[in-house]
Amino acid sequence: MIKTPDNENRIVVGISQGDINGISYEVIIKSCLDLRILELFIPVVYGLSKVASFHRKLLNITDFSFNVIHRADQITPKRPNLVNLHDKDVKIDLGESTLLAGELSLLSLNAAIDDLKKGAIDVLVTAPVNKNNVQSATEEPFTGHTEYLASKLGATEQLMLLVSGNLRVGLVTGHIPLEEVTKNITSELILKKLGLMETSLKQDFAIRKPRIAVLGLNPHAGDDGLLGSQEKEIIQPAIEKASNSGMQVYGPYPADGFFANKSYNQFDGVLAMYHDQGLIPFKTLAFENGVNFTAGLPYVRTSPDHGTAYDIAGKDKASPDSMRAAIYLACDIFNNRQMWKEINANPLAIGKMEKES
Repeated sequence: MIKTPDNENRIVVGISQGDINGISYEVIIKSCLDLRILELFIPVVYGLSKVASFHRKLLNITDFSFNVIHRADQITPKRPNLVNLHDKDVKIDLGESTLLAGELSLLSLNAAIDDLKKGAIDVLVTAPVNKNNVQSATEEPFTGHTEYLASKLGATEQLMLLVSGNLRVGLVTGHIPLEEVTKNITSELILKKLGLMETSLKQDFAIRKPRIAVLGLNPHAGDDGLLGSQEKEIIQPAIEKASNSGMQVYGPYPADGFFANKSYNQFDGVLAMYHDQGLIPFKTLAFENGVNFTAGLPYVRTSPDHGTAYDIAGKDKASPDSMRAAIYLACDIFNNRQMWKEINANPLAIGKMEKES
């Protein structure tokens, strides 16, 4: 955190630039236009000042600029900041996937991760990247931000959690081909993801006794074994073990009816079995303001739930709502974790309050 001139602490929000040929800079700049945000947090973009200027001019914005710095310790609390990673000229190909864009996405992401680990920034918000051009720029596996950050930040387990208000959808399996989903789903993995979700709902979202719904894998949740055995043999045993350990876990529910009937309103979290089972209904319900949060990391990381949107790059059509929501959620989770640490550092205080209530 950083102290303002009036001696108040502000959360420092690091933002990786994402793909320079997409809408990342557009949504970042639009999210930083209202300087009242500085009363809540200090933005620090990891990127290139020339690229930021290019996108600002495309948007015809004349009354905004970043405070350009070279290191995070040069941050000012009075303006949005940009850590300039280099001053070289860069070719921008709007709407195109290029190797250079992948290289610069990775350069920005790694610089932000380094400062996150050093404590120079408090949270990380990642702008959208193109997985293919990033993978082309590195020998390390890159199937997405979630898995890459878990590796870089030393997390053995992580949970992709999509968030919009009280709707929180987690995934048992993430970025893997659909044909591999069934063989990857085990009772042990479901239990791990349930544990991660419950812990996150408590410490990151300040929900003391979270209720979690688990979706089935097959149509109609297997229809009592007629359409598949995974519900009876894998998912139900995991739910029973979780319940026996004290978690409030229910299911498995047929995914289509669960979302059609708005049953998610009765729960604090929903655990889907695979990527599209969770993301299709989530994005249908919350595309404009949805956020991707990586639970289980030692640091707070969020991102907007949209991609590079090459088709509208440079056209001033991108909504900043999801990016803005990602920034605010990162700050909320950071504050909730601080509160969680304080409460658990003094458990007698909370116990006394419970007895008196």
